[in-house]
Amino acid sequence: MKPMKSLDQMVEHLQKTGLKKRIAVANAQDTNTIGALAKAVEMGFAEAIMVGPKNEIEIAAKNQQIDPSIFTIIDIADETEATNYARTLVKTDEADVLMKGLVGTDKFLKAVLDKKEGLLPPKAVMSYVCAIEMPKYHKLLFVTDTAVLPFPDMKQKVAMLNYSVRMAKRFGIEMPKVALIGASEKVSEAFPNSIDYAMISKMAQRGQTEKCIVDGPLDVFLACDPESVRIKGVETPVGGDADVLLFPTLEACNSFYKGLMLFAGGELAGLIQGTEKPVVVMSRSESPKSKFYCVALSCLMSEN
Repeated sequence: MKPMKSLDQMVEHLQKTGLKKRIAVANAQDTNTIGALAKAVEMGFAEAIMVGPKNEIEIAAKNQQIDPSIFTIIDIADETEATNYARTLVKTDEADVLMKGLVGTDKFLKAVLDKKEGLLPPKAVMSYVCAIEMPKYHKLLFVTDTAVLPFPDMKQKVAMLNYSVRMAKRFGIEMPKVALIGASEKVSEAFPNSIDYAMISKMAQRGQTEKCIVDGPLDVFLACDPESVRIKGVETPVGGDADVLLFPTLEACNSFYKGLMLFAGGELAGLIQGTEKPVVVMSRSESPKSKFYCVALSCLMSEN
């Protein structure tokens, strides 16, 4: 498959497959969620199961000139009950994707992480990966972890690497180039993450990670700008052409991606990773287009 270089190419790919993924939405009376799902249903790659107060869902849809009959609506008024019901649909294979609607992230993730009925396998690492499209970069850029792991340890960094590589490969990138991001390209005890990065790079060379090209520590210039690589004279297999950026902390990654959204005209598709089925949790500050792309990404990642 030819590598996808835009999020619209992802949507086109989904339409060409002819597959429809069932998305269960917890507390679906959210206006932005309804708009994103209606577009996915209209474009033919999704079916939406809207769990929540039926009257509110119908009103929110009609306020956007959306016919609520395009959705399957399950009338449950209680927030917790609706969230658990949507999760159960996914757990029992009656739906392919779980999506957060108008419910607090903490309550939603409590259902996802429930030890008996949740969607995270025992001892699995939950993380977050997003694909970002921006005018000034020549291809999609996969970034992790923007939302889940505040200070990832070595095991979690390896999981983050593997998740992001798997996602990149779904976009047709056969050998993703992964840059392990720091303030400098030098390994130093002053930056403990740089030591982890050196170990992860060696693990990748020995086939102990998903198959990819990994190097780090690298700063963002060395990761994404070939001219900076030439000027600095740093030998790196990433070569200023990274597909994936792995950041040392959530604060660094979250600030980086939000800066791209605000100042660089970026759009994104993001998804929780590590769960048995795709889980969509969207920030309220994301654009309507990015919300739609998140839905599309969940369908892509649920392909067999």
